[in-house]
Amino acid sequence: MSGSRHIIFILLLFAALLGLGLTLFMSVSYGAKDLTMGTVWSAVMHYDAELTAHQIVHEIRLPRVLGAAITGMAFAVAGAIMQGVTRNPMADTGILGINAGSTFMVALCFAFLPNLSYSALMAISFAGAAMTTVFIVLLGSLTPGGLNSIRLTIAGAVVAAILQSLSTGIAIYFALSQDLAFWYAGGVAGVTWSHLKLLVPIILIATIWACMMGRSISFLSLGDESATNLGVRASRVRFLGMTAAVVLAGASVSVAGSIGFVGLIVPHIARRLVGADYRKIIMLSAILGSILLVWADFAARMVNPPREFAIGAMVAMVGVPFFLYLARKERSNL
Repeated sequence: MSGSRHIIFILLLFAALLGLGLTLFMSVSYGAKDLTMGTVWSAVMHYDAELTAHQIVHEIRLPRVLGAAITGMAFAVAGAIMQGVTRNPMADTGILGINAGSTFMVALCFAFLPNLSYSALMAISFAGAAMTTVFIVLLGSLTPGGLNSIRLTIAGAVVAAILQSLSTGIAIYFALSQDLAFWYAGGVAGVTWSHLKLLVPIILIATIWACMMGRSISFLSLGDESATNLGVRASRVRFLGMTAAVVLAGASVSVAGSIGFVGLIVPHIARRLVGADYRKIIMLSAILGSILLVWADFAARMVNPPREFAIGAMVAMVGVPFFLYLARKERSNL
């Protein structure tokens, strides 16, 4: 039985990778100016800077599409980790306020350190995500009865609302509304190769780190007592898992803005397909998250070209009903 499940999982991964490849190719090919298969292939494999079509592919669409794929991976894996280590089926870096913490720090940088380099901006985005995570966990723990999934979600929602209000106030006071609109709505239109050179290694390392922790996270999702009986140091795994989620969220927000619900939706789909093993959930979530955000970016570009819709709004159209469905299932814990 375990052998057949392993084969099914390999087939699912292969199908997901094939779907991702087709999605990436489609997203690069279509837009305000449609390009043929041969043109896209030639631009990728034999780039000619003199050809306008090659410039469109290489300088605009390819970094944008790869940016959507890598940030979708990061948000989905971060959500899977959060759901596992907190045993909260509604956990997501956006819902729990972690994205809002990163965005708030970005707003402060825009106001007081406008000439900051991208690497420094990413580091400060990490710091915002980390501080917000610690504060939310402490806030949820201080309530009578201790921390549970509903209290963690409520604490995250409260903190997110406060930080978003502060970010908006900073944007208005310092006349940064136009600059920060991108981070509020989310998007990958501004992703460049220089961004990807810094972003891709960080996200891939954090994702591999999360996959290596998958077995321990699976035990932790059963409860601290069960995990301890199985030889897992619950506090250590929780800390390392939350750290990986913060790194993934901070890196993604610094380049793509605050995009919510990817980390909520995708791990649930993966869990339905492969069961409760977080080694499998995290790997499949990484691919499905990439597919979801590339599709969202493609839809945002194609709704009313050449104007674009916000990616965050596209994902929220699916994410909000999904969140309400999960909240209804969890209402008995209130």
